[in-house]
Amino acid sequence: MDEQTIQSIVNSVLRELGEKDLPAGQVTRIQPEGKSSQQNNPPAYKPSAAAGRQSSSGAQVSEQKQSEPVDTGEGLEDLSLDKFIHWNGIENAHNASVNDDMIKQTAARVCQGRAGPRPRTISLLRFLADHSRSKDTVVKEVAPEWLEAHKLWEVQSCATDKSEYLRRPDLGRKLSDEAKKIIGERCKKSPQVQVVISDGLSTDAITNNLEEIIPPLMKGLESAGFTVGTPFFLRYGRVKAQDEIGELLQAEANLLLIGERPGLGQSESLSCYCVYKPTQKTVESDRMVISNIHKGGTPPVEAAAVIVDLTRKMLEQKASGLNLKR
Repeated sequence: MDEQTIQSIVNSVLRELGEKDLPAGQVTRIQPEGKSSQQNNPPAYKPSAAAGRQSSSGAQVSEQKQSEPVDTGEGLEDLSLDKFIHWNGIENAHNASVNDDMIKQTAARVCQGRAGPRPRTISLLRFLADHSRSKDTVVKEVAPEWLEAHKLWEVQSCATDKSEYLRRPDLGRKLSDEAKKIIGERCKKSPQVQVVISDGLSTDAITNNLEEIIPPLMKGLESAGFTVGTPFFLRYGRVKAQDEIGELLQAEANLLLIGERPGLGQSESLSCYCVYKPTQKTVESDRMVISNIHKGGTPPVEAAAVIVDLTRKMLEQKASGLNLKR
């Protein structure tokens, strides 16, 4: 179809619409799909109001547009602040107070709202931050300097490093030969109660709670009249390792404070596993656990009192787990 024919068709359409005919040679062509008309007809440059100012050398200087963001050097706000944790993302709610009350009653991610089919930006950023925090506490190490500052000496399980510990849970359940030797040399034999601390799956659980739980726990056990063994730190430990320690030291009650597997946004939860006269034949039904020990769950000081009372009952009844009558 030649250009004259196209011109004729366009003019007839324009006449029907009450518009004037296009001058000859000014037919608007339809661009092929995927191509922009700006490729052939780039927009002409329009100087801004600020343009035209010249430097002392005579060269023209362009100024930054006011609409462009200016870096003030300030970072983003901390997403762990309470206003983000209890953030109400529901806009134009019929009764916003109901949503606000719901948010206060639970730590779950409720009333976050959405942007179309996607989560709100704050919700997504908090999710990513909490997920990163949970992953970090698993792979972090308890620093030897931190242990030294808290007067704890350490032994290690059969796992050689954190990577192997995570890949081989069975190695975390056994003591290394060196660990057995050190424990035998440095620990009191046949105590009524032996306390062991282990990183487990959360370094934060140890570093954030130990200062608040160990002093009242040790004082409570001593005030109850029990002979308490020497506390120490087991690196790369699993719960089952307390059975080998108990058998090695012939302790009546073994208390293992260990980091729990972290949840989303909760990376500092501690557990205390309690067992009476543990041996290699001890099964899980012989064990008792007090879990969720942290400032947002069971406070460490309160947990220490519960552990002392439970230890007293274990020693009185000479039993633990399902065999213990509460």
